[in-house]
Amino acid sequence: MREVELSAGTVEYEDTSGDGPILVLLHGLAQNGSLWRNVVADLREDHRCIVPTLPLGGHRRPMRPDADLSMRGLSRLVAEFLERLDLRDVTLVENDWGGAHLLVTERGGERVARLVLTSCEAFDNYPPGLPGRAVWLAAKVPGGLNAMVQPLRLRPLRRLPFAFGWMSKRPVPDEVMDDWLRPALTRSEVRRDLRKYLRAVDKRDTLEAAEQLRSFDRPALVVWAKEDRVMPPDHGRRLAGLLPQGRLVEIPDSYTLIPEDQPKELARLIRGFVRDAQ
Repeated sequence: MREVELSAGTVEYEDTSGDGPILVLLHGLAQNGSLWRNVVADLREDHRCIVPTLPLGGHRRPMRPDADLSMRGLSRLVAEFLERLDLRDVTLVENDWGGAHLLVTERGGERVARLVLTSCEAFDNYPPGLPGRAVWLAAKVPGGLNAMVQPLRLRPLRRLPFAFGWMSKRPVPDEVMDDWLRPALTRSEVRRDLRKYLRAVDKRDTLEAAEQLRSFDRPALVVWAKEDRVMPPDHGRRLAGLLPQGRLVEIPDSYTLIPEDQPKELARLIRGFVRDAQ
């Protein structure tokens, strides 16, 4: 695991290195870069895979107290990450979190040559579905976020619909989810960062982000889970329609976390998309 110092704080990331096409893969709430472990294992032989852990609750390094952790603030953080690592001709891949939509028009967004959106926040679905609304409501109450996350020490509770039960069709391995949840379970500063993000939730961000996709006249692939219970499948079709070079692929037998439920198929789609878009 490597680190880079950014304006908001220290961000950890994985970099497989190599001379292949550059993929930057982004995760969602209460996760870290290991969401992409199976996809990266498939793609790393012929791609350079860079996977930052965003300050969305699964991060081990708390951000500075004054950091802007709104969706727009995090999209700027990703743009700064691309600049600091001097990454160009990037294929940006996101799952669950919807901030990459905003990034494409930020300073640094010109470094993104191709975009892959996989089941993610969009339009008015923010906070998304039952899990998103549950954690958003908890963040509004003093002590509510801590009260919500602490029961998740009990592994069976993680499969409830308000937690991760509707996020992946198959249980995430216990050791992986332990790693995702440990920072929020044990560090008040990490919960502070997550609370800041959740309290800044504004549907105007995702609505504006979707509109900005109209200006992204570069290759784009939208991959959506047909059985998604958190991110409406219709949103995938709408996003693909907004993107001037957008193409939609719907994946069966998966919920939102496609990198968990269908990593081999997702890796196959990304590899073919990057190859054809060169």
